[in-house]
Amino acid sequence: TALINHEEQTKRAIKAAEAVVGEANVDGNRVPCMGGEDFALMLLERPGAFIFMGISDETMTRQLHSPTYDFNDEAIPLGVAYWISLVQQELNN
Repeated sequence: TALINHEEQTKRAIKAAEAVVGEANVDGNRVPCMGGEDFALMLLERPGAFIFMGISDETMTRQLHSPTYDFNDEAIPLGVAYWISLVQQELNN
């Protein structure tokens, strides 16, 4: 099943991310990719948006889904801030 974001929820996700890291740091025009993701099945039932959050820096050379991958813990506060921004935005609508 293809993962296809819903337009309105994608706009909301972008707005929440921009509130946290600024418009210049959000890529709202990502090229579609063919990766497999179970979240696609959820989007068949409810509107939503799958987001990518960049967590790498120039020192990170290990690929995702490899036994040597090392998550960048410094990205956690940004992820939390994104979700807080999204929830606040939705509660104000």
